[in-house]
Amino acid sequence: MIDELSAAMKISGSGLHAQSSRMRIVSENLANAQSTGRTPGADPYRRKTVTFKSELDRATGASLVSIKSIGVDRSPFAVRHEPGNPAADANGYVKMPNVNPLLEMADMREANRSYTANIQAITQARAMIAMNIDMLRNS
Repeated sequence: MIDELSAAMKISGSGLHAQSSRMRIVSENLANAQSTGRTPGADPYRRKTVTFKSELDRATGASLVSIKSIGVDRSPFAVRHEPGNPAADANGYVKMPNVNPLLEMADMREANRSYTANIQAITQARAMIAMNIDMLRNS
């Protein structure tokens, strides 16, 4: 019983780490949603993406989650006409990041919910371990 609860805590711990990394990337995307290039016509900030993978923990036999890669979104940049902007090209157009704040907020909400669920699972597993220890003491 303790081994299964320990494995559950390990699974949830890997989920916490993965979702924490995801929230960091989403935060970075939101922080750079208006970051243009530094020179005329330069590319702006490009949205980052997170890909997860499943891996087997040989010690417990549990399937854990981890970050497979942090990539970049290759979707096109939006273009705005802002002739006074230092990043404007010869025609006055500025490339804007391919970050959609609404999509990022939805992604952050999903990561936050998953993070919270993993914390709840760890809390429950710890409570069950404590109950088992108390039962062993009292028998």
